[in-house]
Amino acid sequence: MDYMARQMISTIIGKGVKKVARLRGGGSALPGLVIEKIDPKFIQRTLKDLPQGVVIISGTNGKTTTTKIVVELLESVGLRVFTNRTGSNFSRGVAAALLDEVNLRGKLEADIAVLELDEAWAVKFVQMVRPRFSLLLNVMRDQLDRFGEIDNTASLLQKIAEATTDTVVLNRDDPRIFKISKNIQAKKVFFGTTDELLKLMPTDDNLKYGAAIANQSVNVDVLLKKISGQEATLRIDNKETAVNLKLTGVYNLLNAAAATALARQITGPEVTDTILSALENIKPAFGRGETIFLNGTPIELILVKNPSGFRLALLSFAKNSSATMIAVNDNYADGRDVSWFWDVDFSALKKVAMISGVRAYDMALRLQYDEVAIEKIDTDITQALDDFINNNPEEPKQIFCSYTAMTAIRRLLSGKTDVEEIL
Repeated sequence: MDYMARQMISTIIGKGVKKVARLRGGGSALPGLVIEKIDPKFIQRTLKDLPQGVVIISGTNGKTTTTKIVVELLESVGLRVFTNRTGSNFSRGVAAALLDEVNLRGKLEADIAVLELDEAWAVKFVQMVRPRFSLLLNVMRDQLDRFGEIDNTASLLQKIAEATTDTVVLNRDDPRIFKISKNIQAKKVFFGTTDELLKLMPTDDNLKYGAAIANQSVNVDVLLKKISGQEATLRIDNKETAVNLKLTGVYNLLNAAAATALARQITGPEVTDTILSALENIKPAFGRGETIFLNGTPIELILVKNPSGFRLALLSFAKNSSATMIAVNDNYADGRDVSWFWDVDFSALKKVAMISGVRAYDMALRLQYDEVAIEKIDTDITQALDDFINNNPEEPKQIFCSYTAMTAIRRLLSGKTDVEEIL
């Protein structure tokens, strides 16, 4: 069977499976699983001729938000961008997303692909499609049951960098990411922040050694110089620019710096002003500081999945004026090992109105040691969410949640109010 016939047949089958899955309320990655089985080279064929190539964004924290920022920055300068918008960051998720975008002949009308990829699956992906650009964000303890210790995660990211053909953008201030920069042939560009701000965003090494471990002598393309609320001051080409962001959370300001550094490499520095203007209008990715309104009352959804991320979420979002719920599962996508709870200081939370999810009682035990008052525990997320809303009808609400808990809560809220659909 020739190239065009294979591509068209696979596309028709995949689109059919996707339509049936949607009618039955199935998962977004199911059609991708089918495509992987019947046509393992579908992704490779579909992406290989894009004029600006493929971009991979990976690392422990910030992949979904940073990918969203990069996509919108590139679109602001007129590029047609394909991305895996659902955050399904395995190869099957990319295949499923492609099925939405290709025509019946399997042709993708795009200039560039910007893909968020899970660290382990990215290694398999680059064996099929070598990226032109890659962005490596950080290495932290996350899903230890899948990745092992963090040096193994770093070795996975190293393989992404080695496969990149043009430019790798790296976090100067993460010691394991910086080490990767010494062993690659592609062009190397860095983003970073100051010693002072690093104290607000500690890595696992910072916790171990009690101080920021940075490489301040290494020049960065984009430096996060100052933060004030949601205003970030970025230093680019020795010029400081204050950018007022809709993005929430301390860590998302550093993600914005990373995304800006990558976008400048792709588009060229001459459109930096356009990029910075677009940066001000980007909203948080779903579940990453996303605000959903129910009967006029805001509900913030905050994804938490490892100790550093939870610490930063508490720093950025813990508001004692808001009713608080925590929902944590231990499904495959969350990570089965929740011992990392004990590396988080929860004392910023004075009271939690509801704890839910499969690991609700593990979380409750941890909170008791930090003397956080707990009003109710219910492992059933559906019932817990209803009670949380009904018992706190007028208060602003914040829900800290693991990945599968977050997707479940978004789905439940979509039955009560308008929630942005993730295609």
